[in-house]
Amino acid sequence: MDAPETLRTTPLTAWHRENGAKMASFAGFDMPIQYAGILAEHNHTRSKAAVFDISHMGEFLLSGAGARDGLNALVTQDLNTLAPGKCRYGFLLNDKGGILDDLIIYCLAPDEYMLVVNGACEEKDFSWIAGHLPAGPALQNISSATAKIDLQGPLALDVLEKVLGTSWKHLKYFNHEPAQWNGGPLRVSRTGYTGELGYELYLPSEQALSLWLALVADDRVQPVGLGARDTLRLECGYLLYGQDLDEAHNPAEAGYGFLLTKEADFIGKSSLSTLRQHLVPLSIEGRRSARHNDKLLDAQGRHVGIVTSGSFSPTLGHGIALAWIDAGHETGTDFLVEGARTNLPAKRVELPFFKEGTARKKVD
Repeated sequence: MDAPETLRTTPLTAWHRENGAKMASFAGFDMPIQYAGILAEHNHTRSKAAVFDISHMGEFLLSGAGARDGLNALVTQDLNTLAPGKCRYGFLLNDKGGILDDLIIYCLAPDEYMLVVNGACEEKDFSWIAGHLPAGPALQNISSATAKIDLQGPLALDVLEKVLGTSWKHLKYFNHEPAQWNGGPLRVSRTGYTGELGYELYLPSEQALSLWLALVADDRVQPVGLGARDTLRLECGYLLYGQDLDEAHNPAEAGYGFLLTKEADFIGKSSLSTLRQHLVPLSIEGRRSARHNDKLLDAQGRHVGIVTSGSFSPTLGHGIALAWIDAGHETGTDFLVEGARTNLPAKRVELPFFKEGTARKKVD
């Protein structure tokens, strides 16, 4: 009999349990899946403001002479055009172009970067990066010492300014800057994973609870679990590593060819022209939804792909899904999802499914 899984905790795990969260294992952590319910939390995020405990994510610091050039040879982001105060989404690839992880790189200063990676990939990513960097730059894993709280929703800016007591209207999309909380360091960035106006708050783990309590004390804010985070991100077509992305596929196959314009060489670049499958969005009528690993059939009943993510969309009122489809079949419009009880008719559509989010709105 296998031993029970020993789950890691975040600085907020005790608060989640004390406040009635339904908990489950995610990326090796004991994480909140829902509080009031996924539908209510989803709708609250779309209309007001929500906070998410994302402290399971990994954070690395890379600094020292040669940091930019060394990291530039490992990632798809062009660090030559990434100035201090800006951050950029991209990928860490293996030698064959497969996706080891998707990550956001923050430029803190010349030759100084913070890398934010998926929690389940923390150890793997750190070893890969450390093993491929040249001598000189120092790489530190600061994950356990760092908490990450995401504040998301149309009212997020109002809440942020009230809690921090300073104006943040100037912070543009995919920008970041340092601040303070309780006399300690805080980094505020504006990216978002829900499609709504969103801010990420990085701070020392021991300060996380005090900031979380200040945020949830605002009656416009609700804590939201990973269940609603998943439906929110799927509506906007944002991908989840380990489910939509993996080492068997490259970023071009996943629809991110537009991000692969860097002229400099990087690991995996030579393999990005190989397109064996394509990740495509599907719309399903009614409340039934496709599930991860459901088979996808074409109009003739041939097995042509597999579902990666599927859910009922609370905002749109019908099912939505993402699926890997074999090259040559991805241009079709009509498919069937082979479910356990019945086949679900699905139509190929365009991303994002939900187009009215506030993530990129001008706030100044």
